[in-house]
Amino acid sequence: METKKFTMQFIKDKWAKRPLIISGPCSAESEEQVIQTAIQLAETGVVDIFRAGIWKPRTRPGTFEGVGIRGLPWLQKARKISGLPVTVEVASAKQVEDAIQFEVDVLWIGARSAVNPLSVQDIANALKGTDVPVLIKNPLNPDIELWMGAVERIVKAGVKNIGLIHRGFSTFGNTEYRNAPMWHMAIEMKRRNPHLMMICDPSHICGRRDILQELSQKAIDLDFDGLMIESHIDPDKALSDAKQQITPQQLKKLIDSIKWRHESTSENSFNLALEKLREQINQIDDELMQLLSQRMKIADMIGEYKRNNNITILQPTRWNEILEKAGIKGKLLGLSEEFIQKYFDAVHIESINHQNKVMNS
Repeated sequence: METKKFTMQFIKDKWAKRPLIISGPCSAESEEQVIQTAIQLAETGVVDIFRAGIWKPRTRPGTFEGVGIRGLPWLQKARKISGLPVTVEVASAKQVEDAIQFEVDVLWIGARSAVNPLSVQDIANALKGTDVPVLIKNPLNPDIELWMGAVERIVKAGVKNIGLIHRGFSTFGNTEYRNAPMWHMAIEMKRRNPHLMMICDPSHICGRRDILQELSQKAIDLDFDGLMIESHIDPDKALSDAKQQITPQQLKKLIDSIKWRHESTSENSFNLALEKLREQINQIDDELMQLLSQRMKIADMIGEYKRNNNITILQPTRWNEILEKAGIKGKLLGLSEEFIQKYFDAVHIESINHQNKVMNS
């Protein structure tokens, strides 16, 4: 079957490449726009796969929701002219079937689908017996078990080539980014699945083009395997997500500006120096664990006093005082306000759990 031959060649030539760069418009809008963008991206020499949204699941009706199946022949033509493999997002079994019929090289499951196990299972069922590689974006909400569940469903469908896309999470109160990166979620997912490729999608994390380079560099520094960045021949006139897209020429400048790093080196002097520093960190971590254990023993004692005197566990005034002092001291010690808040929140919850256990034992 011709599709299988092309897919196997793609896996051989592109899937194992690092870094893997995926780029293209948020949405396929017209045949000319798709083909011209693919040509210009191919000319940059930095893009490995061309992406374009055909079906666009939107938050609210009335906005541009993609051209649908009529855009798939445009991708076929763009691939033939530019030489770039193509990838699209799928959200249903029918979309999987249509994409495979038009010889799409890679499919990706979007955040809105990943959050729904029923949708993922529907896609997984349609993928059985195929050789097409699949990328899985993190779900909209920060739930790593949902992300893991999506991976497991696709694995059970027999898909051999699977990758992950970190596109950030929708969280209340987030103002800096369109979707909060929550790097620890991606790092934990990478730890659980070291054999899977992890790509960062800075376009959807940032939501605007002016901070794309900074965030892309951070992803590479964290040993991500590649980037998916939206590119459009005329970004300001794009029918969807105009603010986060860049031209193919701007994409090349961005990729060229990144300092590509390696996970390891054969230099003995570097490895010896790194080993010594890591041993220091190990010792400090051990001491921190001991100190935290002592802190919780004191929390147990406080729980006993509160139980004996019928006092509530939560003391808001005391907690606000701790946070205020910690914020001031943390800043002086070079610790970020975000870290201090998260650290003390975690310590506070553990302390409450200890006291609750004592008071109700």
